[in-house]
Amino acid sequence: MEGVLLTLAVAFYCVGTAGYLVFLIRDREEVHRAAWAVLMAGAICHGAAIALRSAAKGYLAVTSSPEALSFFAWFLVIAYLVLSLRLRLRILGSFVSPLAAVFMFGSTLLPASSIPSGPLFRSSWVVVHVATLFAANALFAVAFAAAIMYLLQERSIKQKRLGNLHSRLPSLERLDRINHICLLVGFPLMTVGLLTGFFYASTVWKSPWNWDPKEIFALLTWLIYAVLLHERLAVGWRGRRAAWLAIFGFSAVLVTFLGVNLLFKGHHSTFVG
Repeated sequence: MEGVLLTLAVAFYCVGTAGYLVFLIRDREEVHRAAWAVLMAGAICHGAAIALRSAAKGYLAVTSSPEALSFFAWFLVIAYLVLSLRLRLRILGSFVSPLAAVFMFGSTLLPASSIPSGPLFRSSWVVVHVATLFAANALFAVAFAAAIMYLLQERSIKQKRLGNLHSRLPSLERLDRINHICLLVGFPLMTVGLLTGFFYASTVWKSPWNWDPKEIFALLTWLIYAVLLHERLAVGWRGRRAAWLAIFGFSAVLVTFLGVNLLFKGHHSTFVG
């Protein structure tokens, strides 16, 4: 059943992505509604598949790189669906849904190692740690998409090529605001995720800091977003500079999230194979 649900989720994400790409070209309300509904159906199937796998394992199923990337794709779709209702920025789906589809396909290509079940995975601290970090990363991915849209819109304005893409994209001010909102919500979630991780590490490994590659890169990523938030609030950074830093920050997220798992070994290898 889990395999069927995952297959349905992939199919729904692909169809939803196709719908949003059509919506990017043609501003048709019915196209957006259909694409949004298909993404929602995919998220429901995906969430059910994750729940079934987690129930079978007895803990949250994010202990392999494919599972973690799949979980990330699910959080990204959920984040977009919620933000699209709150912010009424429909065109954002044309940039977020392809990203989620790529992550979902990537989860099927990554090598998976089998990690034996153990009490380490059943702690509520692990659930909070994982959930808050994935939620933060999903918001940073949305900020990344908004930053790409900002740079495209800015370029079309500067080059005075006010064609179809310019008319379809939101104003620079609105895109910058989306970036700002994702940062304001995502950064505290990331902070909570890191703090709970450090606390749990102190109980398992007797030290909150173990010079684990994942810890080092996670802290560097946190510092990037801390600088971006500080410069926005204290200095007033806006626009192009903030957009580029949002792109750089999400690149650091991907390195921490995927690159470290694939290239380095450390304490986190106990949790993610």
